[in-house]
Amino acid sequence: MKVRGIALAVALAAMVYAVAPALAQEKITIWWSKGFYKSEDDALIAAIKKFEDKTGVKIELSQYAIQDMIPKTVAALDSGTVPDVAFSDSYDVQAQGKWAYEGKLEDLSDILLPMKSVFAPNTLETAFLYNDQTKKRAYYGFPLKQQSMHVQIWQDMLEQAGFKVSDIPTKWADYWSFWCDKVQPAIRKATGQRIYGIGQPMGVESTDSFQSFYTFMDAYNIKLVDDDGKLLVDDPKVKEALVKALKDYTDTYIKGCTPPSSTTWKDPDNNVAFHNKTIVMTHNFTISIAAKWFEDSNNPALTPEQRAAGKKAYEETIITASFPNKPDGGTIKYRSDVKTGLIFAAAKNKAQGKEFIKFLLLEENVRPYIEGALGRWFPVTTASQQSPFWQADRHRKAVYNQFMGGTQPFDFTKNWKFTILNNENVWAKAMNRVVSEKVPVDKAVDELIARIKEVAG
Repeated sequence: MKVRGIALAVALAAMVYAVAPALAQEKITIWWSKGFYKSEDDALIAAIKKFEDKTGVKIELSQYAIQDMIPKTVAALDSGTVPDVAFSDSYDVQAQGKWAYEGKLEDLSDILLPMKSVFAPNTLETAFLYNDQTKKRAYYGFPLKQQSMHVQIWQDMLEQAGFKVSDIPTKWADYWSFWCDKVQPAIRKATGQRIYGIGQPMGVESTDSFQSFYTFMDAYNIKLVDDDGKLLVDDPKVKEALVKALKDYTDTYIKGCTPPSSTTWKDPDNNVAFHNKTIVMTHNFTISIAAKWFEDSNNPALTPEQRAAGKKAYEETIITASFPNKPDGGTIKYRSDVKTGLIFAAAKNKAQGKEFIKFLLLEENVRPYIEGALGRWFPVTTASQQSPFWQADRHRKAVYNQFMGGTQPFDFTKNWKFTILNNENVWAKAMNRVVSEKVPVDKAVDELIARIKEVAG
């Protein structure tokens, strides 16, 4: 009896040992940045519920404001208590390349390469990052959605100023002069109000400011790095073009054609100025401005009058447009910012985390999530890009057409140290040196180049 009891105890212990790892895998933790719209979060939660029902794996979801995701993630990395899957709209711009370089991210090649064909061009490539521990590149993140630059215009204000959409110039210099020298004085005369022709983001705490400035750099064909991430800023032609781009960007402020508060704007502030009709146009790195009015048109918490105003604004009076032609007459090739999720090397349940990523990226799950954002995000999968959703109205069609015209990645995908420069927002600092501290544009560019070399060289 005693021998059999020992044998039974050993067998039970072996069973517990075998089951314990499986039990540990039955719950995974996910951190996710909170969506802009309820429908976006609802689609994520629905996908999680489907995954739980299919696999029996429970998911513990925590959602945080975008500005809180990086600090919380850094604290988790420092303490060694990272989530199993994490996604933030700020990871790619501010941290992913650095974490990949330092060996803190899990290689996702095993799940992404087999599904490589579902991704559109210039999407999956942005997660192909260098790891200084392994001395090679791999897929350190999964692409989920992307965004690009658009111009939003109040058509009714343009008409109130005495102009038609067909009056908007397509030549670079004429375009900015039109809003500043023609529309602004005309709308002020027509309304008796201090309305500005342009909303030009320039705040150091605003990602809009550096994303918009990149579009001005692209207008002047500026390349700061080559495909291997090597700096090109010592080329005199690069400096010459940077001076022109910075002068064009800051001239709007110097001529009084953007609100004085532009220099301290954070990301929502040009949206607010546009919604309040204190500016006639602005450039923004999504169509969230127009989408806000679409959401209003369907919001049961609003009055019928407010819903009607939202419908009219979205369907009739707000225009989603592109930038004018480049100074050389060519068409700007816009930057696309591909938002990525991660699994950390220190995560406890990597296998189940990868299974969730694979499940989320299935067309029937990822499409409702992207479309739940009402056009704010564009898909990274070819099939979702061809969804009827993107042909449903003029705003979404404008986004679709712009992406179909081809995009290019930001410099931080080639040289991760540009995430540091973006965090510092050296671009907006250069603007403010010119407009607030009255530093000559060429001197501000010299300082900008010096800082780029110091950080990313």
